[in-house]
Amino acid sequence: MKPRMPTAWISTAQAACAPTSRDLSAAREAPPALLAGLLSMQCAAPALAAEDCKGTVYLTFDTGNMSVAKLTADVLKKYDVKATSFLANEKTTRGDYALDKSWTCFWKARAAEGHAFGSHTFDHVYFRGNLEGGKIKMRPEFGAQAGQNLEWGAGQFCAELLRVNERFRLLTGQGLDPIWRAPSGKTSPRTLKFVESCGKMHVGWATPAGFLGDELPSGAYPNEMLLKKALESIKDGDITMAHLGIWSRKDP
Repeated sequence: MKPRMPTAWISTAQAACAPTSRDLSAAREAPPALLAGLLSMQCAAPALAAEDCKGTVYLTFDTGNMSVAKLTADVLKKYDVKATSFLANEKTTRGDYALDKSWTCFWKARAAEGHAFGSHTFDHVYFRGNLEGGKIKMRPEFGAQAGQNLEWGAGQFCAELLRVNERFRLLTGQGLDPIWRAPSGKTSPRTLKFVESCGKMHVGWATPAGFLGDELPSGAYPNEMLLKKALESIKDGDITMAHLGIWSRKDP
């Protein structure tokens, strides 16, 4: 079930109006990224009657490898759109990690622009299943315990979410919003109970329209195809999900 989206936590964009062939043609000439095409359609408000563009779309991003982080930021700024990023300390194409001090200027600028930020777990930790004794099995993708199956209780789970908040405060001077997105969106009633005990809520995405498809192979799912599908299927109130860079993606 999709959570309610408090407007103070998740920033919004105008909902996309029904695209025309001219719109889609213009999108193909936009910067070579799915996001650029999507936002150009969602945010071209001056060319559309106000009554034709109603509703709200919630734009969210997970860190990923950060290869298109600057492009994403530039497009959002161009169209004056606020979005929400869920942050993890993932390895980037620069060879560092997304929450290293080397990314201070980037995150400071995004915070100053008024975007919202949530936790994606510091080490991009996947939920692997429930365990006896009220614990959960988790597997970090990064960090000192990468690839290991760990047994966590609520305290360890909350501590992992807090690590992101502490690092983001160190980098930007501000904390995160009280929201979390599970890597791959995988949760259970127990993890949702844990996150409530941390004072946060889980935010997924609309299924299937909100999954923008940047994790799919570029050969079979080129940007043009993903953009067309998004424009045709995203509805008022949908939460979208993409990444600030995917290792397997050839189209940016």
